[in-house]
Formats: sequence, structure tokens, C-alpha cells
Amino acid sequence: MDYRHLGKSGLKVPALSFGAGTFGGSGPLFGAWGTTDAKEARRLVDICLEAGVTLFDTADVYSNGASEEVLGEAIKGRRNEVLISTKTSLPMGDGPNDAGSSRSRLIKAVEDALRRLGTDHIDLLQLHAFDAQTPIEEVLATLGDLVRAGKLRYVGVSNFAGWELMKSLALAEKHGHPRYVAHQVYYSLVGRDYEWELMPLGRDQGVGALVWSPLGWGRLTGKLRRGQKLPEGSRLHQTAEFGPPVDDEHLYKVVDALDEIAKETGKSVPQIAINWLLQRPTVSSVIIGARNEEQLRQNLGAVGWSLTEEQMARLDAASSVTAPYPYFPYRRQEGFARLNPPLV
Repeated sequence: MDYRHLGKSGLKVPALSFGAGTFGGSGPLFGAWGTTDAKEARRLVDICLEAGVTLFDTADVYSNGASEEVLGEAIKGRRNEVLISTKTSLPMGDGPNDAGSSRSRLIKAVEDALRRLGTDHIDLLQLHAFDAQTPIEEVLATLGDLVRAGKLRYVGVSNFAGWELMKSLALAEKHGHPRYVAHQVYYSLVGRDYEWELMPLGRDQGVGALVWSPLGWGRLTGKLRRGQKLPEGSRLHQTAEFGPPVDDEHLYKVVDALDEIAKETGKSVPQIAINWLLQRPTVSSVIIGARNEEQLRQNLGAVGWSLTEEQMARLDAASSVTAPYPYFPYRRQEGFARLNPPLV
């Protein structure tokens, strides 16, 4: 396993990390992801650790805390062997303080997560969404208190807009608060919006990307093909409405390119899609999920080899879309491009 620094922090994380959204799954979304119990979860953790996957990502909102509880059971007795990443800010109830990133909410959310995980510290806490109703200074000061108390090691965010992240980083630097070192983002061959603004920001500011849904919300599993119906067992029947939309023709253009490279390399479509991400700028770790041992071992096969420059270029071309304003001039007009050459 390759290990990389998380942003410009001193923390090293594995190139692949494990997403525990399938642990304790319940409800229309998380139940469709998976319903892994503690015994099954412990086996998956065993396999991860054998492969060098030491970072496990969860969130309080995943099955209303059940994912954290199952993960806590699965790592019991080997806490020092793993890194725990969890997230908070999304609603955990209907009360006025059951959502957001206020001081009151963050302190309670961290205490609840520590209890569910059965640990005394969280290696990486990420804000699951930007809270526009709480002053950023209040958020950062609270996180600083939690870091100094030893309850958090590092802090990050997830699903922030560029200005939200940049303003937070500027205020952290101004007031001496902990800086965000990670941004958990959606990024895949069928969802490259991260590249327009967040990737350059991450590179400039030293914020590492933790990639969620690297297979395009289950669309790059190798089971979807042009002219074929959605397979009966696909979770997309239940979850498509919750995830990022993808135009069908664009999806099939990417899948066609993946199929060609799969024949050339002997690798699976998911392995190629993940390997492509591992060669992109700012990516610290790609979060893989699995409902069973077979899926996990398949995804672990995405490391230990690399796509060639020519294969990367073909995937880039197949997955490229016109950038939205104000980014498209920098991709399409020579004068703009000279001033700001693309990272990829």
C-alpha cells in the first residue's frame, strides 16, 4: 500500500481507505448500501489491515449512528492500528440544535461519536456540510478547543464550495485556529467538477482530497452497458435519486473507454476507475466501500500498478466535459490558458 501525506499535514494515510457506510445499514439509502453487522465488519477490517488500509471513514448520519457503533466494535482491541475519520453537521434529529456546526452541536456531536466508536479520540473530524447560519469563527474556535482537549487530532471538511473553504482557511490562519487539512469530495470519471475550483484550491492551500463515491455512485462497477437495462441487483434502483446525476450518453462514453483499457490491462472496470483517481493531483486517499469480502478484494486490486500516460489521456478525453463559467475560457482560449495552465 502506498501512503501519502494528508494535505500538507504530517499525517500519512493509505492511498485507499475504507468507507463504513455499509456498516449497520438501515433506511432507504444506507440500507441499500449494505447491512454489515459487527462480525462481518470485523472480517472486512481484518482484510483491510492485511492490505495496509488503515483509515476508516464513517459519519454520525450514516444509519443514525449505527455505522459508528459497528465500526467501533470491529476495531475493538486494535485502536492503535487504525485511523478513524468521521463526519458531523448534517441533521441527526428534528430539534433546533440537532444540525449544523454551532459550538453546542459540535461538542455534543464529538462526545456522541466518541461514545459510539468506543474511543477517546478521533483522528480526523470533517464537517459534513457548510453551516451558513453559524459564524465561521465560532466553528473554528470550537474545533481548536476540541483539538487542544485531545479529542480530535486533525480537522477537515466535506462538500464545501470553494469560497466556503477558502474563507475558513483564511480565518484559521488569521486567528491561529487549526487549519482544515482534508476535503472529502465527490470525484470520479463521470463527475469531474472537483477539478474546476476545488482542486486548484487544494493544491494551493495544501488541502488533501479524500474521494467519496469513486465509482460514480455505483455506475462504474462494470455492470452498466450501452443498450442494456439496469441490472436487477443494482442499488441504483433505490439510490439513484440521492446521488450525483450523470447523463447516460456521457456515462456510456466513459464505460466504452474503460472496457477497452480493461481488455488491455486485464484489470476490472472499477480497478481502472480507481487507479485513474490515484494519479490525479491533490488526491490523498480514495475511499472504497464494500458489502462483502469479494467486493473489497476487487477494489483493493486498484493499487500496486499504474495506468500508462496514454491510457490516462484516453480516459481524460472520454470523460471530459465543457467547464462551466468562469472556467471554460481558461480551458478553451489560449490567452486565458497561458495565464493559468491546467493542473491536469
